[in-house]
Amino acid sequence: MASATSFEQEIKKYFTQKDIKFSDNSSSFKQLDFTIFDKHDQPSFHLEVKEKRQKYNLTNWYPFAPEEDLFVLDDLTVRKCLAHAPNSGLMIRDNLREKYFFFSVLDLALMPRLRANRPINRTQPTIKGKWLINLRNGKSAASLEEAIFYIRYYLRDLDQYLFEMLECYGKYVDEEILEGGILRKPSHWDTDVQSTR
Repeated sequence: MASATSFEQEIKKYFTQKDIKFSDNSSSFKQLDFTIFDKHDQPSFHLEVKEKRQKYNLTNWYPFAPEEDLFVLDDLTVRKCLAHAPNSGLMIRDNLREKYFFFSVLDLALMPRLRANRPINRTQPTIKGKWLINLRNGKSAASLEEAIFYIRYYLRDLDQYLFEMLECYGKYVDEEILEGGILRKPSHWDTDVQSTR
């Protein structure tokens, strides 16, 4: 991993070398960094890219995760991913550990996180929404190519994730999915149908 090269530049080089059609939106404040196109020139995925360049000072942040697994993300980034849901996500390059992490928009919506408003004073006092996330809740990859494959697997299985899976989506660090309610039996569905049709 050449951390001297920005992650955006690494992505552009990879897409170009692999003949992956894309548009570079990284200078836009309203779009995600990249749009990936399918073989019919239709947008298939919208990708935001971020880097972890240095360790966080945990005296400034709530210790939501161990420092090596902590990433501080803009709330706005997540909202931009939601604007392109479900074909969107986030990829993070951790320069300290030479790893990549992929989060689909489903992960961003459903995984545990801690939100905080950070005070800023650029031209006047205001606040900026931040998310503290655990990188272990993303798909970890040792190379950019492996991380890109996670996007392909996500798109391949998207209908299953959205429409067929009945259990809670995702297995996230420090989250316990409880069991609740009573056992559903065929008679319950009959009652539901009769009362809604």
